[in-house]
Amino acid sequence: MGNRLVPAILLALLVLFHAQLWMGRGSIPNVIELQRKLDDQLLRNAKAEAANEQLAAEVKDLKEGLEIVEEKARSELGMVKPNEIFVQITP
Repeated sequence: MGNRLVPAILLALLVLFHAQLWMGRGSIPNVIELQRKLDDQLLRNAKAEAANEQLAAEVKDLKEGLEIVEEKARSELGMVKPNEIFVQITP
């Protein structure tokens, strides 16, 4: 009886660990899903970082020079300098 008990226990443990590998927390499908989510988040982070860098450059330009202020006033607000004529061409 003792000779059959040890292999049965080992076989049961093998089945238990194998089930954990495919169905438990940290299983192969779970790890693949988490890796996909991580890749998506890294991509979103890279896009957000690029947008932040662009905004930081724009803020720096606004602090240092008036050219960007003039450009924004002309394009967004339609402002003109004295003695200038505003011409708008519509397609």
